[in-house]
Amino acid sequence: MRILLTNDDGINAPGLSVLEAIAADLAGPGGEVWTVAPAFEQSGVGHCISYTHPMMIAKLAERRYAAEGSPADCVLAGLHDVMKGNRPDLVLSGVNRGNNSAENALYSGTLGGAMEAALQGLPAIALSQYFGPRNLGLENAFETAERYGADLIRRILDATPQEDADYRLFYNVNFPPVPAAEVLGYRVVPQGFRRGSSYSVEPHSSPSGRRFLWIKGGYQHNPTAPGTDAAVNLDGYVSITPMRADLTAHDALEALKAIE
Repeated sequence: MRILLTNDDGINAPGLSVLEAIAADLAGPGGEVWTVAPAFEQSGVGHCISYTHPMMIAKLAERRYAAEGSPADCVLAGLHDVMKGNRPDLVLSGVNRGNNSAENALYSGTLGGAMEAALQGLPAIALSQYFGPRNLGLENAFETAERYGADLIRRILDATPQEDADYRLFYNVNFPPVPAAEVLGYRVVPQGFRRGSSYSVEPHSSPSGRRFLWIKGGYQHNPTAPGTDAAVNLDGYVSITPMRADLTAHDALEALKAIE
C-alpha cells in the first residue's frame, strides 16, 4: 500500500511521528509512506488553499517534504508534484494534538487535508487525539491513537463501500481523552454540537500599547448530544464519523421550494 500523510500541527509535530508509525504498519514491508506536511503549524485553517500566492516546498529526507502552506495545499503538492504519476492508495491526516469533534471539525486543518484528498477521489481519514486530565500527564499523550490507529483504519477501509460519488466519503476519527487501557471501544456516530461553548476573542495590549486579539477556543469538555462524537469520546470511546464535502442542507430543500 502507498500512503500519503499530512497534518496541520507541522512537520515536526509529535502526532505526525505517531501517524508515520501507524502508516508504516498499514503499508507493510513492501509499501511506501510519503509525508508532505506544513513547514509551520497550520491549526484552524480548515480547507484553506494558497490560491493567491505560491508556496515553497523542500525535501527533508527520502519521501519526506515540508511545504509552506496549509494541509490542503500539502495534499495537492503531494498528489500533483511529489507523487505525480504515482498516486497513493490512501491519505491520512493527523494525528492532531487535540480533538476535532463537534464544531471543531469545521475549523480543522486536519479535516481540511482529508477533505481535499476526498475531492481528489482518494480514500482519506483524519485522526485526532482528544486531551484531558486523564491523558495529558502520560509519558506518551498519543498512546491511545498509537495503539488503536492501525487496527481502526483497517476496519474503516474494509467497511467502506465502493462508490463513484462526486463528493466522496472521508472519515473523522477522534481518540478519547483516556489512557489506551481505558478505551471502551469504537462508535460510529454523527457530528455533534457543544452548546454553550464557542470560539471568541480575547484582547491584549502589547508593551508598545498596540491592541491585539487572540482567538480563544471554548471549553472542550462540554458533551454533545448523546450518541454523537464528543459525547462518546468523553465516555471513553473512539468516534468514527463519515463525512462528505457537500454542504447542502438537504433537509431544507423542500421547504424552500415555495420561493421558486
